[in-house]
Amino acid sequence: MQEVKFWREESATMKTDRDFAEFVGGPLAGRFAPLEELRRKVAKGIWTILGIMSSGALLSLALFLLLKASPICFIPLVLAIIASIILYISSVKKDFDSYKFDYKFRVVGEIVKFVDPSLSYNPAGGIEQSRYMASGIFTTVPDRYRSEDRISGTIGRTQIEFSEIHSEYKTETRDKHGNRHEQWHTIFKGVFIIADFNKDFKGRTVVLPDLAEKFFGFLGQALQSWNMGRDQLVKIEDPDFEKQFVVYGSEQVEARYILSPALMRRMLDFSAKARKLCGGISRSLSSVRSSLWRSRAARTSSSRLSSPRPATWGPYPNTSPS
Repeated sequence: MQEVKFWREESATMKTDRDFAEFVGGPLAGRFAPLEELRRKVAKGIWTILGIMSSGALLSLALFLLLKASPICFIPLVLAIIASIILYISSVKKDFDSYKFDYKFRVVGEIVKFVDPSLSYNPAGGIEQSRYMASGIFTTVPDRYRSEDRISGTIGRTQIEFSEIHSEYKTETRDKHGNRHEQWHTIFKGVFIIADFNKDFKGRTVVLPDLAEKFFGFLGQALQSWNMGRDQLVKIEDPDFEKQFVVYGSEQVEARYILSPALMRRMLDFSAKARKLCGGISRSLSSVRSSLWRSRAARTSSSRLSSPRPATWGPYPNTSPS
């Protein structure tokens, strides 16, 4: 069997740190000029709001000392708060939103093109929730879902797209007085990647961080097999890999074919580098039909055994056979 690769090999055209430094100091530098004027306008508006609030607070404090806690003391502070809100809504927020959009369009968009001209960037675009759930990585349906900063294109023969995603679920509790309290919990917050395999698979394979075995040892293996909502537990003949990942699949043979020794080693190497650089990044992978799904989560994301924090490894997938 030929090994299926999920990353792009190094090439002579790959950009170096020196190339990027020259790009930032050259073509990209011109993009910052119009943004700087808008940034200063936003900063001026924020400092104006802080000045209004400070003046109102100081005047209220002075009246409080003179009039001995009279209700009239708080009028300057209330007026300052109202004026600040009006100024923020009418001017500062509009300028800030414009600055944020222009920064993404002018700067981030150019960086994406520099990395690979075949890629396109849409700051307002995202990956649909239905496709996010179709990956099989997550079993919790989000109550709130947001996706933005979509990058898409073709690398070699591989169609790829990725986007930032923040998905959350809601819980409600009541206190002893009967008051309802609403809380939001992060399912996933990070970068979500979809790539075309150029090859159809029969089943579904999901690779998740092995939280159960990490915290519960031998008992964790039993918890893995009882994980509701998942396919069969796939045993991998690599003890190092099994210490860090748990694999579920509807086709045992196919799952072992996808998880080649080279891919598993690459995942382990990435995990080791992530622990050194930022204390660890959780990551997950799934293959469904002809698509590969990978995700990379922020370390602050919450997790549960049924829907762990995913993350990706390797820069790009590549489905060309070796």
